[in-house]
Amino acid sequence: MTRIPAPVEPPVAVTIAGSDSGGGAGIQADLKTMEAHGVFGTSVVTSVTAQNTRGVEGAFTLPVEAIEEQCSAVLSDFDVRAVKTGMLAEAPVVRSVAEQVEKPEIPVVVDPVMVATSGDRLLDSDGEAAYEELIEHATLVTPNADEAAVLTGVKPEDDESANSAGEELLELGADAALVKGGHVPGEQVRDVLVSEDGVEIFAHDRIETDATHGSGCTLASAVAAGLAQGDALRESVAQATAFMERAVRYHLNVGKGPGSVHHLVELRNEAARDSTAETVERVVQSFVERDVSRLVPEVGMNVVGATPYAEAVGETAAVEGRITRTMSGVKPNRGVRFGASSHVARFLLSAREFDPDLRFAVNCRFDDDVESALATLSGEVAEFDRSAEPTDVKEREGSTMGWGARRAFESADETPVAIIDRGEVGKEAIVKLLAAETEELQRRTFAVLSALET
Repeated sequence: MTRIPAPVEPPVAVTIAGSDSGGGAGIQADLKTMEAHGVFGTSVVTSVTAQNTRGVEGAFTLPVEAIEEQCSAVLSDFDVRAVKTGMLAEAPVVRSVAEQVEKPEIPVVVDPVMVATSGDRLLDSDGEAAYEELIEHATLVTPNADEAAVLTGVKPEDDESANSAGEELLELGADAALVKGGHVPGEQVRDVLVSEDGVEIFAHDRIETDATHGSGCTLASAVAAGLAQGDALRESVAQATAFMERAVRYHLNVGKGPGSVHHLVELRNEAARDSTAETVERVVQSFVERDVSRLVPEVGMNVVGATPYAEAVGETAAVEGRITRTMSGVKPNRGVRFGASSHVARFLLSAREFDPDLRFAVNCRFDDDVESALATLSGEVAEFDRSAEPTDVKEREGSTMGWGARRAFESADETPVAIIDRGEVGKEAIVKLLAAETEELQRRTFAVLSALET
């Protein structure tokens, strides 16, 4: 029999940019990012580049007529809700695109691609000058420090100079400017948003990696996707900068160069939620069946599982109300849900700062007998002394878990299989077992339990 169709009507955006044969930047990055954010991406190819993760080896700019025909085809058929521009290569192309985006009353995000991450120049001097015409129509322009200097004569070196560069871009006609901080030295990346509403800084800790191929394209496309969905500019920028932090940290190790940002990182992370929760449930059930009573602390036990790219407690699954001892064994108080653990989840997330492959943890009772049992594990056992914790750690970092994990990992030669917190006055001593896979977590937990029973 035939079936009734159930069409989906996503918002549409268009990217006007160059093609990256390496797949990490340009049109390819834009379309991946838009799709990952729930937006149907259409494209206008301005140039074809021969490039990979190591650099640009060649480029061919399409005739202006061919670019205009693509624009006409897309804009005449689709209900385009946002435009994103990228590599435009030559002055005639820049001027033509400025004319194309002037007509429709839709948001325009201009990524003024002039220099590739590898350092290769992607726009001639006439093209750089022509950008003023395009910026006049920009809802947002997103230059990095080098591009901001070319466009405004102001080299962003701190928040103040980035603000000055942003103000110059507003003088050129842009509604707003996001001066990106990736190329500005410092422990934090500080992206400065300048608009008529004022200045706002989106900051996050710098990730020590060179694998940022496609970062500018991806950020601008994420902003355009938000605008296409009807989000306000500030919200679109906020979600895009947060998305980029994760996309860079969990970059794609492809090619012989530094690699590419992970355009689908949030989509993949969200898709893993159900399987992560189900895996934690199976571990909990195995602990009930094996009866791990002898390992349950007075405060209760919890099993925590993080999604593959977890960055927050809400992306960790755990037992609500913990696992407690009963007269007949152990029992989870309620079911598994995300965000159910605070203490163990924060510790696991802190441990992932040193080894992102770690995804599972369980907290167990600790005493002399357990310490002896831990010696049967294959792997290093580390510890930290809570009495040595600085008094202002919680105020500075929001949690003591990061400090404890850092002390333990810094004292170890490899990723520890267990970390001991000997506690202090009024605090129960605890040991946390860590693992990349649930099978490892179960094996280590049962090994300690078996050693206690002999």
